[in-house]
Amino acid sequence: MPPTPARLRVAAVGTGGIASGAHLAALRAHSDRTELVAAVDVDAARLAAFQDAAAAADMAGVEGFADLGAMLDAVRPDLVLVATPPALHREQTVQALKAGAWVLCEKPLCLSLEEYDEVAAAEEAAPGYASVVFQHRYGSGAVHARDLLTGGALGAPLVAHCQTTWYRDADYYSVPWRGRWATEGGGPTMGHGIHQYDLLLHLLGDWTEIHAMAARLVHDVESEDVSTALVRFANGAVATVVNSVLSPDEVSRLRIDCADATVELTHLYGHTNDAWTYTPRPGLDDDARVTTWRTPAADLPSSHAAQLGAVLDAYERGERPPGSGADARRTLEFAAALYKSAFTGRPVRAGEITDGDPFHRSMHGDRSAPALGGPQTAKEPQ
Repeated sequence: MPPTPARLRVAAVGTGGIASGAHLAALRAHSDRTELVAAVDVDAARLAAFQDAAAAADMAGVEGFADLGAMLDAVRPDLVLVATPPALHREQTVQALKAGAWVLCEKPLCLSLEEYDEVAAAEEAAPGYASVVFQHRYGSGAVHARDLLTGGALGAPLVAHCQTTWYRDADYYSVPWRGRWATEGGGPTMGHGIHQYDLLLHLLGDWTEIHAMAARLVHDVESEDVSTALVRFANGAVATVVNSVLSPDEVSRLRIDCADATVELTHLYGHTNDAWTYTPRPGLDDDARVTTWRTPAADLPSSHAAQLGAVLDAYERGERPPGSGADARRTLEFAAALYKSAFTGRPVRAGEITDGDPFHRSMHGDRSAPALGGPQTAKEPQ
């Protein structure tokens, strides 16, 4: 790898709300290490608005492009931020990798395990890496909880609950690519709950078996609007996972009951240290130990800025960034297994979805799956 420049030259692909909000804020937080030099969007008005927002955030001089290839040829950025609709992620990530850039891509990195393996192959032939935005891993509360869990400080993990119960109305699904297998890859399992169960996997490690159900109960879309799963982990823990866009009282929640304590996270779209609670088991009388649980070494909210910092650190060290490679593939495999179990009505084990399996090619199993249940008229996958 060539010497690391004083400031990485960054390009943004897709300039909508997440780019102009979270990604610009992240770049501003790391302005001593990054320089936003280019942006790409097919919508000229949206691109111009992003350039104005960048200038207002002290990032003037961002060159605009309508075509990713033209930008890569002209600018040769060190890092590309991909914030386009999901169906474009795989192609744009591979294109940026082939141009020699690192990539930080919004979730999901791609729409199937087959597409993920294409990204992995592009990584093998390129100098850079592709990392997925899973920002909830990177707040200090999550870092602290993972250290406690993996180090055994809370005792063995036993029972867990992972809840993403959000609310989305019909207007939300009026955006053409939402709720469609070919353009979003699925419903709340892929587009909403993936953040929370990625954090669950980050905290508990490898999963081994999943039993799931999914349904389309309210929205007139192709994919599910709710899914549930029972999960077994390699360490013996068992968990429930719920992903919903039908829940008026919105919350994101993780709870892990260990032999010596319960750790719980309650938030919505991001967490601080205060969102984490630790409850010792009855009879545990060790104030010093409990104080250690409740006292993270840092106070950093989960955010795109927190994850970008981790990616920049990896770039400077010339090593694979977190949230990439096999680590990120595990989360996508979890989603594929949840869908396969829901559609086939049987448990799915980790590692069983391989090349040739219809659920390796697409989350709905290439039309092999039966229609989802619910009061709406069932639609065939497109």
